[in-house]
Amino acid sequence: MGLMLGEIVDEYTIRIVDVFAMPQSGNSVSVEAVDPVYQTNMLEELKKTGRHEMVVGWYHSHPGFGCWLSGTDVNTQKSFEQLNPRTIGVVVDPIQSVKGKVVIDCFRLINPHILMLGQEPRQTTSNIGYLTKPTLTALVHGLNRNYYSIVINYRKNELEKNMLLNLHKDMWTNPLKLNDFHEQKKSSDETLEDIKKLTTLYNKNLRNEMKKTSEEILLENIGKIDAKKRIQNSVETLLNESILTCIDILCSYKECSLLTDDIRILSYCKNESKCFIKNFNNSEYSSITCICKKYLNESFFAGPDF
Repeated sequence: MGLMLGEIVDEYTIRIVDVFAMPQSGNSVSVEAVDPVYQTNMLEELKKTGRHEMVVGWYHSHPGFGCWLSGTDVNTQKSFEQLNPRTIGVVVDPIQSVKGKVVIDCFRLINPHILMLGQEPRQTTSNIGYLTKPTLTALVHGLNRNYYSIVINYRKNELEKNMLLNLHKDMWTNPLKLNDFHEQKKSSDETLEDIKKLTTLYNKNLRNEMKKTSEEILLENIGKIDAKKRIQNSVETLLNESILTCIDILCSYKECSLLTDDIRILSYCKNESKCFIKNFNNSEYSSITCICKKYLNESFFAGPDF
């Protein structure tokens, strides 16, 4: 449970820019009252940081129950609307929410005196499709009778869009991670078997196409596997995986070689200022500079002199 900060733009628009949680807890039966002292202190601290937004509503969650207002929520919303009739209440269901689709809804109470006078509450119509169809659970719990729903729209700037797009983006180091050799071999063998079968199918299709017209070929290929494109995709995938695996192996081998060379240098060069040591391929020599540290009992640091 918490409060929402923002501004009232016009008669039909409320912009919410930030929220902060309140030290209250609730259940299906009751909910604690909002602490006015905590709320006042929080707003004063926010003003010191340059945030001068006002409280435009409150939010809470219904884990697994859907978005609607219970009797307790209606009483809480009524206490907020006594301070400001434009205040709204937001309900979020984190259990039913999935990636890319958040189960959330916004409500405001219907004045019972208006219904007694025979007047209808404010209605929102749209031909664009912004209105969401209410659930049966919400209708049973008083939707469009005790409270009505408000359309929610998300407005993001360019920085927020880039941040959300890069949230689940793969890092450039992911392709360089070394896969398990047995799994890689199994995947490569399966790809080769698919290429073999697709090649046989492609040769068969070529022989059949030589005896038919272009229209007959076009009609026969509808809904069938395009062997040529499948072969191209399989070959590209196999080559990319093989090249990346070779690069990973070479990088791992180089790191192991440097680590082993450093160990051999530390055990061999104790008092010499410079020495030469062979690599594993016995074809190249690496120049190693040993810097003695007299103040550390003649211990030294050894590293490659590139």
